[in-house]
Amino acid sequence: MSTNLGGFNKSPDGMVVALVQFQRRVIETPEDLAAQTERICETVRRTKAYMSTTDLIVFPEYALHGLSMDTSPELMVSLDGPEVAAFKEVCREQEVWGCFSIMEENTDIPDGAPWNSGIIVDSEGEIALYQRKLHPWVPAEPWEPGDMGLAVCDGPAGSKLSLLICHDGMFPEVAREAAYQGANVALRTAGYTIPIRNAWRITNEANAFTNLMYTASVCMAGEDELGRSMGEGMVCDYEGSITARGSEIPGEVVTAEIVPSRADEARENWGVENNIYQLGHRGFVAVEGGMNDCPYTYMRDLAAGEYRLPWEDRVKVKDGTGAGFTPPRENDREGVGSRS
Repeated sequence: MSTNLGGFNKSPDGMVVALVQFQRRVIETPEDLAAQTERICETVRRTKAYMSTTDLIVFPEYALHGLSMDTSPELMVSLDGPEVAAFKEVCREQEVWGCFSIMEENTDIPDGAPWNSGIIVDSEGEIALYQRKLHPWVPAEPWEPGDMGLAVCDGPAGSKLSLLICHDGMFPEVAREAAYQGANVALRTAGYTIPIRNAWRITNEANAFTNLMYTASVCMAGEDELGRSMGEGMVCDYEGSITARGSEIPGEVVTAEIVPSRADEARENWGVENNIYQLGHRGFVAVEGGMNDCPYTYMRDLAAGEYRLPWEDRVKVKDGTGAGFTPPRENDREGVGSRS
């Protein structure tokens, strides 16, 4: 499917997305954090200047904080802090939407770990979507598991946007939840390193096809003294085909046009392989309306708080101590539902 020369030529109903393969850096001090905030804002300005048709600029997970996993309170940010204020202002200034990653102080849960959060800011400088990462990349990440379900917001050109933060995109249930709430474009931001490349590609493709939605995904890129990230910005259409793809080059901006109405059209008109509809309407040729039951034991058990694998007792890694983290606190949280 055409992306109109990466978005240089924009369709009347198209949304041009720019995926920034942001350079890895080690962030150790509040001064480092302030400098990185300005680098991100300057990249917004440069990207919009390079391609004036851009509607949405997406930065990878950890673009602001780097990949040290440092949870020092002085490095954690808040939604009303100067970093988010700068992101909101640059989107308003450039009249462009932006997706940003923040490691956020946790003021909700006593002794809780910080949140790994993402925000989508609209072209007027307002937060249109706020998301807490549901599935931290255990055992390598120390973040509190998200407690607010999955969010969807209206975006440019008739898009309905959701945000899958890195590891969230490895769970088909998360992408399905986004689509079930109406998302026709799923953004995915990550800090993944090169060994994850194949899993990254196939899950971005599968999330798109199985839900008849676009996916637009980007990782950090380049190396610092801690390691190397893979870049790999990519856009997949609702048939699961990659329409734009980056490399490992840090600073590369992968651009493409997405036409959200085409995903909507497929959802409304497809018969064969309209799987997100057919999941809840099994065998509608034989049974009027199809069966809308739940034959899947894992869904029923998870909803009942009784999820347990047949090999549960043999699983070896169940906390982060092997990765150098302290033992987790006692689980005193209740389950959460989704929100729109």
